[in-house]
Amino acid sequence: MCRSAVPMTGGKAIAETLIANGVTTLFGLPGAQTYPLFDALAQRRDIIRTVSARHEQGSAYMAFGAAKSTGKPHVYSVVPGAGVLNTTAALSTAYATSTPVLCVTGQVPRAFLGRGRGHLHEIPDQLGLLKTLTKWSARIERVEDAPEIVNEAFRQMLTGRPGPVAVEMSWDTMAETAPITLIDGVSPPVPAAADAAEIAAALAVITAARRPMIMVGGGAQHAAAAILALAERLDAPVAAFRGGRGIVAETHPLGLSSAAAHALWPETDVVIGIGSRLEMPTMRWTGMMGYFDRLPGGRKLVRIDIDPAEMVRLLADAPVVADARVATEALVAALGPKTATDEAARARIAAAKASLAAAIVRVQPEIGYLEVIRAALPDDGFFVPELCQAGFTSYFGFDVRTPRTYVTEGYQGTLGFGFPTALGVKAIHPERAVVSVTGDGGFMFAMPELATAVREGIGLVTVVFDNHAYGNVRRDQQRLYDGRVIASELTNPDFARLAEVMGADGYRADSPAALAPVLAKALAANRPAVIHVDVGVDREASPWEFIHFPP
Repeated sequence: MCRSAVPMTGGKAIAETLIANGVTTLFGLPGAQTYPLFDALAQRRDIIRTVSARHEQGSAYMAFGAAKSTGKPHVYSVVPGAGVLNTTAALSTAYATSTPVLCVTGQVPRAFLGRGRGHLHEIPDQLGLLKTLTKWSARIERVEDAPEIVNEAFRQMLTGRPGPVAVEMSWDTMAETAPITLIDGVSPPVPAAADAAEIAAALAVITAARRPMIMVGGGAQHAAAAILALAERLDAPVAAFRGGRGIVAETHPLGLSSAAAHALWPETDVVIGIGSRLEMPTMRWTGMMGYFDRLPGGRKLVRIDIDPAEMVRLLADAPVVADARVATEALVAALGPKTATDEAARARIAAAKASLAAAIVRVQPEIGYLEVIRAALPDDGFFVPELCQAGFTSYFGFDVRTPRTYVTEGYQGTLGFGFPTALGVKAIHPERAVVSVTGDGGFMFAMPELATAVREGIGLVTVVFDNHAYGNVRRDQQRLYDGRVIASELTNPDFARLAEVMGADGYRADSPAALAPVLAKALAANRPAVIHVDVGVDREASPWEFIHFPP
């Protein structure tokens, strides 16, 4: 529905269009080039909440966490130049994980565009830079164009493969006033039906399979019900490495971790990949350095993916370019009703899960701590790992039971993403339990956002595993370079006391048994909290034998 033209600034036109698109929270850090936008947000604070961060990277990762945990677009705003550059790690993470994040930023005044005169926060070709990091980026040249361009940003985020986008607007343009006709926000696209011929080809491969395996990724998070129906129809195991975890609960007889799935790999003859890059069988189980354009071992591949380019990156015997839910539902319908349960298949899956559970007990103390956290979190509670020993161990040692509750950084591997991402998750889900599990190194990347948590009342519980190092780096230096350790050992504060000084709750635990009551207390309080777990130097077992498998 169109409305009458109303005089407003460029900043207000952006804010009103965000509201029209259902945005209720914006994460940001204001500055001179974005004052008109933040003033507009101040005038509409009854509708849209602005969460102010202590660093631009924190604001961007908060938006990432909000988007990743909901599957819906979320927005951050920072100043141009240095401000935008501080958020590029988060944009890269959003791109890697196909997450709909919108960056709204400023620009130098129009007269200075492309002049290289060194105006405040000027960098060469900011828009060109953003285009290399996002799915789509644009400049709003006129105030009157703001509603349509911001709407286009939402359209781009939601159409096809989701991803981050960005819009910029010159400092003076954002402050100008013009008559603006606001427009309705963008409706989520309705996915097209899957191609009947592609479904038929996929069906032929699947019905000929003896022991199929379903592998799912982040692009299948919205298709959980259909995927479970497919798995039960085939009595096929369902596995994910990171992004697809929780689509089928790993407590379900057909759900299992990536490491347990590896035990079933030798007998697998058909893989049904749904919304996944299939990192497990093409990298983690074959050696990270070799490139495969087909599944190894002559296995057949059915691929369902919304992105046609994926069918070129990894060739399939039966490619289906379609929405994961729509295509999987079509496959289930084509397969028809189930006649009997394959008890032998389910027994093999159960045996693989039991064997892994017995093997990973030696990855201590990480497994012990993760068992405590799993017991404390409800099934729909969020777990946000970091690139630390407990985080890596959670790939196979923490069962995930609900879609979107395991929030990771994907292939980008961005150290320091975890804590600010978890803040964004908790800000959007204040009623649900959220635990951030991080190492001492990663936590300090965004530690000042503790002040944000306190100010904004974000009741995130963060467990900091302190091994006084960048643990993986130190282990690799010791193992591969004759023990020559350099630049990987850390000097840390007392994290519990640090939390208390900043106004959060601080706790300590020195064992899994000690963590249990402390974590329960922190979750019940629903206040910003840090639990300092000093695991000591070189006392954590390596988890990598259950992540990288030899070919």
